[in-house]
Amino acid sequence: MEHAIEILALTSLADIAPDDWDTCACPEVKDGGRPYDPFTTYNFLKALEDSGSVSSGSGWQPHYLVAKSQDQVIACAPLYGKSHSQGEFIFDHNWAHAYERAGGNYYPKMQIAVPFTPVTGRRLLTRDGFEQVGRAALVKGAMQLAADHDLSSLHITFCTADEAEAGTELGLMTRSSQQFHWYNKGYADFDGFLASLSSRKRKNIRKERAQAQSFGGTIEMLTGEDIKPHHWDSFWQFYQDTGARKWGSPYLTREFFDIAQQAMGQDIALVMAHRDGHDIAGALNFIGRDAIFGRYWGCSEDHPCLHFEACYYQAIDYAIAHGLVRVEAGAQGEHKLARGYLPITNHSLHWFRDPGFAKAVDQYLVAEKAAVEQDIEILTSYGPFKKIQIEEKQ
Repeated sequence: MEHAIEILALTSLADIAPDDWDTCACPEVKDGGRPYDPFTTYNFLKALEDSGSVSSGSGWQPHYLVAKSQDQVIACAPLYGKSHSQGEFIFDHNWAHAYERAGGNYYPKMQIAVPFTPVTGRRLLTRDGFEQVGRAALVKGAMQLAADHDLSSLHITFCTADEAEAGTELGLMTRSSQQFHWYNKGYADFDGFLASLSSRKRKNIRKERAQAQSFGGTIEMLTGEDIKPHHWDSFWQFYQDTGARKWGSPYLTREFFDIAQQAMGQDIALVMAHRDGHDIAGALNFIGRDAIFGRYWGCSEDHPCLHFEACYYQAIDYAIAHGLVRVEAGAQGEHKLARGYLPITNHSLHWFRDPGFAKAVDQYLVAEKAAVEQDIEILTSYGPFKKIQIEEKQ
């Protein structure tokens, strides 16, 4: 006998027990290990909320979806009402312009996503054994919520390939995009990784690392209690500077870093470069069960190749030393290709209330997918690895 499913939209994670959320978000932690995706955990999302990084004022209004059956939470999703398209990294500005030129209001829209975080992971979070019914309940609930409030659209970004397939069966359109990830082929050390590259690329990386280390200071990777408040003070300055130059204002508040440190400090790896007693550059990473995720970088002094060292090579060193499968270094960046990061496909799902607009977008997505697939094939062929490895990858 099937039981009725109740869908709730919560404006705060304080309205759900952490264990209920994490039983759906990261059931794998019951063995005592890390979650695969630290970004959908209760601690990470609550840090965003408690720090004011997500709120109506930031354009990310929480409406966390929760599906219940017989008073048991069987599924949940980080759903937000969006008044803009910032901090998403799956770009729909052209859709917004077209929608509004046709006389509609594109904003607000609904978004199932991890704010400011272009990392693939589960977005339709389900308790073990409730995958199919839980996903369907969340998607239908979000679509109904959007329709009831006359909103233009629903978007689920950086979802898994399985979720993308399930979403199309539920009436959503799938979109493809690309990132660059580094994969650990069981390397014993960084030199083992270098040995897999062509001679020219190997020499170039060695040269970059030597240049980076010659800035006159030291570089260290800090985790857990080794990260002190003064490190966050420095990193906050770096983050503000990078944010101001890239997108006008930083997404995260200063409080976010303190809250995240307290709640999940063991899942943070902070690279800091010091010179003459001062922090001059930093790169923030989060650690998952089988990957390290590069998130933010900034500096107060410019030094050749220090960005590559702090963001890419330090992360590779960490992944090799800790047996992690891959490094995800954020959105975009074809310059990562020469440094051992290969292109991969990302997935997102989309729904529009207006059927005519949905048809036009669907036609666009078919053409875009073919272009993305071709781009990935071409970029992979230009990768830095010896030819035999490229053939194995293909």
